[in-house]
Amino acid sequence: MTSGPDERDFIQSIERGFAVLLAFDEERTTPNLAELAAATGLSRPAVRRILLTLQRLGYVRNEGTRWTLTPRVLSIGQHYSASHAMIEIAQPHLLELSAKTGESASLAALDGRDVVYVARVPVRRIMSINVSVGTRVPAFATSMGRVLLAWAPEVVVDDVLAAGLPALTRYTVTDADAFRSRLRQVRSDGWSIVAEELEIGLLSVAAPVHDRTGEVVAALASSTSVGRSSAEEVRGEVVPLLLDAAERISADLGHTTSTR
Repeated sequence: MTSGPDERDFIQSIERGFAVLLAFDEERTTPNLAELAAATGLSRPAVRRILLTLQRLGYVRNEGTRWTLTPRVLSIGQHYSASHAMIEIAQPHLLELSAKTGESASLAALDGRDVVYVARVPVRRIMSINVSVGTRVPAFATSMGRVLLAWAPEVVVDDVLAAGLPALTRYTVTDADAFRSRLRQVRSDGWSIVAEELEIGLLSVAAPVHDRTGEVVAALASSTSVGRSSAEEVRGEVVPLLLDAAERISADLGHTTSTR
């Protein structure tokens, strides 16, 4: 939890409500009270009150001793999409990039220590998790995260490093100095390739998307597998297409080269 200017302004009951909502995932699609309490660290009575409130609001429903989300939760993401023109602007570019590469194309934003997929055109499933809009993955082990962190304030990078760089695979960069060096290289190159650091077999490349002020507001990525391509092939064939798409999205957002 991040403290605001005044801790008195923090509403803990809202935090707990979101904690219960976020506890519904692929492993807990229809959890019971005990499972939600264990996942959130809240007491069963507290979880029960939150569930009953969410049920009254229409976000969850009860199925015997089990609970499940309702389609109404999708409206939260829809409101985000509707209020962020970037997603609508990026979508045709994602489609075009995916068509040219034959691979999945994604747009992601930084949220704390994670990157969150905000738009995606899937071609085939290349990760063990089912990636869709709203999926969160660790920023430090992804090409999108490396791009976003390379242009992020130093305090954001410090926070990521303070949390540690666990070895998600045998290829994951876990040394802080080496990680900072990678970020400097990403900023120098203008793009990032990450191979098998998040998951064995996954190969991805990402480039920054700038808004009209020149700030990096998202990362555009193309993902494939090491069985279909190599880092060298991605560098030579996909990077030019990716950079072009990222520049066109940035231009549509009002960015000009002179503001970089």
